[in-house]
Amino acid sequence: MIERPQYSIVAPVYNEAGNLERFYQEVKRALDGTDEPWELLLVNDGSTDESPAIMQRLAEGDNRIKVINFARNFGHQIAVTAGVDHACGAAVILIDADLQDPPAVIPRLIAEWKSGVDVVYAVRAQRRGEGFFKRISAKIFYRMLHRITDVNIPVDTGDFRLMDAKVAAVLRQMREHHRFVRGMTSWVGFRQTGIEYVREERVWGETKYPWRKMIAFALDAITSFSFFPLQIMVYISLILAILSLLVGLVISILRVAAGEEFFGGQATTIVLLLLLSAFQLFFLFIIGQYVGRTYDETRDRPLYVIASTAGLEDRRNDSAGRSFDANRSAETDAAATGRDGALNAGA
Repeated sequence: MIERPQYSIVAPVYNEAGNLERFYQEVKRALDGTDEPWELLLVNDGSTDESPAIMQRLAEGDNRIKVINFARNFGHQIAVTAGVDHACGAAVILIDADLQDPPAVIPRLIAEWKSGVDVVYAVRAQRRGEGFFKRISAKIFYRMLHRITDVNIPVDTGDFRLMDAKVAAVLRQMREHHRFVRGMTSWVGFRQTGIEYVREERVWGETKYPWRKMIAFALDAITSFSFFPLQIMVYISLILAILSLLVGLVISILRVAAGEEFFGGQATTIVLLLLLSAFQLFFLFIIGQYVGRTYDETRDRPLYVIASTAGLEDRRNDSAGRSFDANRSAETDAAATGRDGALNAGA
């Protein structure tokens, strides 16, 4: 009988070949110290370097290592979701494989969980190796998000956290495509607390969140947990209406006092029209973000496609909801039709 792990560590991986060996050793060192069974789920998010081969080698050398290979890159938050979907520990720990979140902090998360807390999130007291603009923009974003949402999303936190199995079970039922996992865990509720830690500088490789992805991530966070961008339109339109009335009144008085030459020509009208058009286009963009996300949900596509797995052959986790395992699908199809499994994406 296979021993059920007490802890499931979920780590999304995208081109982290230079970090994986050390990451595994540090996780092993941190978790072996607990004297309790654990597993490490490495989710390969379409890596193009040697990461898949290294993950496979680690799984062959330690049966506590489980590997999920996506058919393509689906994104960090989807990779985290896949790991949670397949985790079966009494506690699920989310951590990145780039070593910026030190695995040595995990025992502190576990200690808080054992005291009765259901979600323990790691708060970045210090962010090493990040420029001034990155730090200040992150600080502003998290505080703004905290103020405009009804959900109490802690500031200065990432996805590095521990959650009880019952919290993970609720997350598996939340299948929206534009995901903000740290907000989703806050939305679930239960007893939550944070511990401070120092986020380390990246040792190898480059960040997987350039500015383009950071902006998209911020939009997902805001539109997933707040209607503030839509609500602010009412206030801005009201302000513009009042200003237009005041400007119209002032211009009328000045024209009467100064004659027809005052404000003659079309320059003022053109400037005002351009300003209003800019506001209109901006608000159309905001509306489009909400409409586009609604459209994505109505298509009901699977969140991710699994090409192959390693170490999960004994597990049939049907709680994954709307996901697609091409490997299992091909096996089922071959059994039903008598074919030899040529459709197996993992072959």
